[in-house]
Amino acid sequence: MKNIAIAAAIATLTILTGASLPDKGPIPHIKPQIAGEAEEPVETTPTPEPRPSTVNDAQSPPAPQNETPSEAEKPQDKKPEKFGPPAPGTLEAQNLTIEAESDADHAQCMGELQALGALVNDIPRIDEGNGCGIDKPVRLVEVLPGIKVKPEATLRCPAALALARWMKESVIPAATAAAKEKGRITALNQASSYVCRLRNGAEIGKISEHARGNAIDIASFGFERGDVIAVKPRREDPTLAGAFQRTVSASGCLYFSTVLDPESDSAHETHFHMDVLQRKGGFRYCH
Repeated sequence: MKNIAIAAAIATLTILTGASLPDKGPIPHIKPQIAGEAEEPVETTPTPEPRPSTVNDAQSPPAPQNETPSEAEKPQDKKPEKFGPPAPGTLEAQNLTIEAESDADHAQCMGELQALGALVNDIPRIDEGNGCGIDKPVRLVEVLPGIKVKPEATLRCPAALALARWMKESVIPAATAAAKEKGRITALNQASSYVCRLRNGAEIGKISEHARGNAIDIASFGFERGDVIAVKPRREDPTLAGAFQRTVSASGCLYFSTVLDPESDSAHETHFHMDVLQRKGGFRYCH
């Protein structure tokens, strides 16, 4: 019996050793769908939906990829939008208009300027709104022959004519007496001519005569030789330069209706303000 059992075990082992696995495994059966039972979700890689485009997206170019947060526009840097009517006293609230100038008056003024030897050119009408502008503006290049206006000044012709007369009849004779060693005047250095603003750059108040082309600010006088004579506080200046400045400041009121010098207030410490504002009764204000 023992020999028979051993022989049977050897035979079984031989059969198992020769056996091999099939080439393909069994195919799993699909689970039948039962009515009312939801299908199991299939895992896929989600595709992001495109962001809906807006009108602003279509009009605005994409931001540069290398832009840093410090370079990008910050929300707090944006100026708040103004709503409602303009504040009382501001330029926008005053409903001002540009004064019309007749062709005949303008032609006569230009003729007188050119007769003095000024180099002056007509330029197109200026209208910045809110009453800022000049109906018939001119560009003054040389106030008199050989005396350049630096930088060139944009004015109404009457203001340019007053400036040329003042230079010829008052400034040049005074400079000849006070600064003969400097030679002739070659430049009139101005700090402001036409500019749209209120008086002294305030936010409320009356419109500046600069905004109407009636005013010019004189900062210094240039000469052939030596330094310029700068406009500055000189009430107590005992030099000839001081005498020159006081002389031309006082004589300016013969040609302009307003003259403000460095002694008038802190806003004019570095220049003469001169304008041709027409007041009732021909009143003039000179300080």
